[in-house]
Amino acid sequence: MPLGFVFAAAFLGLARPTGRSLAASLVLVLPGLWLRAYASGYVRKDAELTTTGPYAYTRNPLYLGSMLIAFGFAAASVRWEVLLALAVLFAAIYIPTILSEETYLRANFAGFDEYARRVPRLLPGLGEASRGEGALAADEARARGQFSRELYMRHHEYNSAMGAAAIYLALVLLKLFYPR
Repeated sequence: MPLGFVFAAAFLGLARPTGRSLAASLVLVLPGLWLRAYASGYVRKDAELTTTGPYAYTRNPLYLGSMLIAFGFAAASVRWEVLLALAVLFAAIYIPTILSEETYLRANFAGFDEYARRVPRLLPGLGEASRGEGALAADEARARGQFSRELYMRHHEYNSAMGAAAIYLALVLLKLFYPR
């Protein structure tokens, strides 16, 4: 988390947003926010292996949503340095985190290996779940689950939308008051 604030400060210092880049960034940021919100309404951390909703298509929809949001903001910045730094940070942080979480899930949930065989780690449609029986299993798993507003609220996922709105506000103010 503290590294995120450091990166945000550096990001705002480097950003050179334009009206077009801000508008274009919404193509990634809005789906990312939606995916994080949708996923948070399904996940019951440490209580069960979540395989329904977006988890029927990707084992890490929260991380995928975060990546969409972050790369959307990188696009808004119109700075290749931001994009490069973001890619390096995501690889350095998310790869070990995902692998560590998979070790935990494998040790604590008997069905994890079968789930991992059917559902791609990060990008939907690039694994077995996108073909034949895997796709059918994913559809059945998605159908069994139901979004929980209570879980969404408990996970405080609305903070992502508030944070994105604050970043957009900062970018608009940069554009207006510090044109470069």
